[in-house]
Amino acid sequence: MKRRSEKKNLSVEPHLVPERKDILDFLAAANKPRSLDRIAEAFGVKSPHAREALERRLQAMQRDGQVIRNRRDGYGLVQKMDLLRGTVIGHPDGFGFLRLDQGGDDLYLSAGEMRRLMHGDVILAHVRGVDRRGRREGAVVEVLERANRQVVGRYHREANLGYVVPDNRRLHQDILIPPANTGKAKSGNYVVAEIVQHPDKHTRPVGRITEILGKHMAPDVALKIAIRSYELPCEWPDKVEHETRKYSREVREADARRRVDLRKLPLVTIDGEDARDFDDAVYCEKNDHGWRLIVAIADVSHYVRTGSAIDAEAQDRGNSVYFPRQVIPMLPEVLSYELCSLNPAVDRLCMVCELDISHHGDIKGHRFYEGVMRSAARMTYTDVAAIVIGQDAGLREHYKKIVPHLENLYALYLIMHRHRRSLAVIDFASVETRFEFDDRGNVRRIYPLERNDAHRLIEEFMLAANVAAAEFLLRHKIPSLFRIHDTPKQEKLDDLHEFLKELGLSLAGSEKPATRDYALLLDRISKRDDRHLIETVLLRSMPLAVYGAENTGHFGLGFPAYTHFTSPIRRYPDLLVHRALRHLLQKKSAADFSYTADQMQAFGTHCSMTERRADEATREVVQWYKCQFMREKVGDIFPGTISSVTSFGVFVELDEIFVEGLIHITSLPIDYYHFDPVHHRLRGERTGRIFRLANRVRVKVIRVDVDDKKIDFELVEETKPGHKLQVKGEKSK
Repeated sequence: MKRRSEKKNLSVEPHLVPERKDILDFLAAANKPRSLDRIAEAFGVKSPHAREALERRLQAMQRDGQVIRNRRDGYGLVQKMDLLRGTVIGHPDGFGFLRLDQGGDDLYLSAGEMRRLMHGDVILAHVRGVDRRGRREGAVVEVLERANRQVVGRYHREANLGYVVPDNRRLHQDILIPPANTGKAKSGNYVVAEIVQHPDKHTRPVGRITEILGKHMAPDVALKIAIRSYELPCEWPDKVEHETRKYSREVREADARRRVDLRKLPLVTIDGEDARDFDDAVYCEKNDHGWRLIVAIADVSHYVRTGSAIDAEAQDRGNSVYFPRQVIPMLPEVLSYELCSLNPAVDRLCMVCELDISHHGDIKGHRFYEGVMRSAARMTYTDVAAIVIGQDAGLREHYKKIVPHLENLYALYLIMHRHRRSLAVIDFASVETRFEFDDRGNVRRIYPLERNDAHRLIEEFMLAANVAAAEFLLRHKIPSLFRIHDTPKQEKLDDLHEFLKELGLSLAGSEKPATRDYALLLDRISKRDDRHLIETVLLRSMPLAVYGAENTGHFGLGFPAYTHFTSPIRRYPDLLVHRALRHLLQKKSAADFSYTADQMQAFGTHCSMTERRADEATREVVQWYKCQFMREKVGDIFPGTISSVTSFGVFVELDEIFVEGLIHITSLPIDYYHFDPVHHRLRGERTGRIFRLANRVRVKVIRVDVDDKKIDFELVEETKPGHKLQVKGEKSK
């Protein structure tokens, strides 16, 4: 984090350098900008070394958007100057938006303002006015932080002009490459270009080619592009490699002492067939008062200590990244897959959440403690479902020692799930796809992940443990991270109410709907033909969940407090939560915790970013594989559903293979089409024909561009939501 490097720089006479808070208080009291000289004088900073350190601190505060230096070299408070800090979101058409740190509606950034900016830059802006479409328009005051150190794209050379077209379409400017900076790249190569000069009002960005990835978009090239484009850390620094050598493959007996010994309990892990890192194990038993549920989580915080090189790298990565054929782990393999992973038949340290649950499924109490366990079995979702639901005789015989315990887990799940559903929960029907590859790494088929009750069992228990952890942390008032999900914004709600009104529906709660209101509406539409359309619009009305130091609840799950505790091997926020829990379990005061609330908030912002970064990178690779799969399907006809409507056409998701492509507006029946974003439709001016979200269609695959990861369709037939198409798929004649 920035603060750490700043403190390192301030090692000279740190006691003579005022803290950030003191500087901010001074500027607030002064009620006007103050020069470096006046600030130094006010705090008695006299020596050259201390003055230099003060200047570095002010520069760091400027980078973080706390102060700004004006043209007279005076430092002033950002909020006093009516300036807004945020992150630039670029658009392929050249304009952009500023996502404000403080929340609220984005600022529109014109193409003129975007000339000096790139997607991801952090800037200060002021509101210039309102454009003709009623949007608040921003003007750049200062660029605080450049997001792109390097850009991945395709190198082109025309006459004496070389340039790189970024693979990320949100980077709307080509990168100029002077002849001396091309290396050995040839036109058409995929390359990595280091930015040597960022754009300004008059010139485009200038770069230097540092790596040639390949000529064609092969599987390894697609993965390299995603990793470089999103700057995913994927190599272990030497310091990390050095630290990993000190770890053994087994738990030391000294580490197991003074812990609650759970090694005789038949705890089991339940994961997917391809999982290698096992974060959680579960066990339950009946008692006179109901049930005792034990959720044991890998004790990563015992091994990954604050200030270590491994911790710094894990913090930078933020989370593991799961590509279809490769994983970039957050922690080195000796920890991810061995010492921390709850592998079967070996001792492992764990952090335990023990829950007391009534016969009716409500949680009566919980406690946390440090434990040591030995997993009785590494189970898969498929096998558990076959044992407890399918009553598979062969599997029941093979796992006969733990079958009664699996049945206990399933019985408790049914009770807890029934109880939670009685409180009304939002349950969107989503489909997750998987790829099957041949020996050459080509996609053989795309299929949906079938979620069964074993998936839901683990999900139910993890939800309960996460809620318990959040309540425990709140009760002890210790700085920590929460998983927060805000209520829908008013603008989204207004559009949603108008959309539902046309369908003869309404969402209770008016301007402040509760989770229960969404759940009841979903229940009411469950039998409708257009339920997929309504579900999609409801889902899109909600904001994304993020990490934050201040608990504001989780709207989507309907919990007043929620955190992430159950996956510390693959998520850094969970590791921070474990550290807070361990601090409390060791009977230490919350006031003595090594992290402040401000530091936790900074971690939350960073981890929210790394989560989005991983999602976007994974989506890029998944789309490439889908394009590769569809390359041989040009000319084929498929049934599908309109999954998105835009001003330039409609996107269609194909049945069964879940591949999405575009029917461009020029490929629709000839007419002038008008886009209605509120009702998610295109309406023909002459014919009145409507193309709407969730309409059923048949399409022909007319073009697949693997390099650009685009698939184009042509309309063959269209029906209303819920109506069956006559043909399920055929080869075009």
